[in-house]
Amino acid sequence: MHKTVWITSLTKDEEKTAALFNTVQGYGLDAAGHFWIDDPDKLGWAGAAEELLKPDTTVWLITGETEDFAKDSIRRELSLPAALLAARRGHGFPIVISPFAGEALPTDLPGPFKGAEVCAPDALGPKLAAKSNIPWKPAPAGYRLEPHPMDGLGLWFEVGPAEGRTWKGVVFGTCGAETEAHGVGPAGALPERCTLEYPFTGMKMESGGREYAAGGASNTLTDRDAYYVKVSNSPAALLFGELPGGGEAELFSLVLS
Repeated sequence: MHKTVWITSLTKDEEKTAALFNTVQGYGLDAAGHFWIDDPDKLGWAGAAEELLKPDTTVWLITGETEDFAKDSIRRELSLPAALLAARRGHGFPIVISPFAGEALPTDLPGPFKGAEVCAPDALGPKLAAKSNIPWKPAPAGYRLEPHPMDGLGLWFEVGPAEGRTWKGVVFGTCGAETEAHGVGPAGALPERCTLEYPFTGMKMESGGREYAAGGASNTLTDRDAYYVKVSNSPAALLFGELPGGGEAELFSLVLS
């Protein structure tokens, strides 16, 4: 099987990006990629996500000018394919972040890039070769979270408990976005019909100094069920999990910007 490094260049610099392609190919790896389009309304990241999900893609390399890694709109949108990649291929899929030569290394990356390696350009070739050839094991997570970019239907999130777990009710909060629709159905794909038991919206929650607009329902979710939420735009952060009740409930937070 061919081993492909998928390159996302946040800056449209054809000369520097071509040099990266040569570096990758010099280590016996295939290279493919795209220039990032900073246009949140068009969900342009969906096409790149499809490439990342292909079995022969072994590493996701993200490059560009350091200042681009600090742009809020890019950070929010870039976090979505990273979350999708974690959902489909496992938490900890090899991601390498390397700015153009001469640029400072980016810091304080969004939550979905926890575990990603930041690499200086002069060490990039050996790093990519190692990441492509050394087997990795997905890290466990206590939840399932997957963004769904739906053509004509906007951005949806699917959330539910991890394998072998059950949630007695569900809550999902967004910071920097609004919930437009929600429902419960089988896990895996947005269903044609959703059911809700005692649904609610308009709840305010706080975590980590952020305020979340939350909604949810009292449906019991197993690992075969999911709660689906349509949001107005790419959120800055998410807060979700089992609906807090009389007992203890675990909530998860994910910062996307």
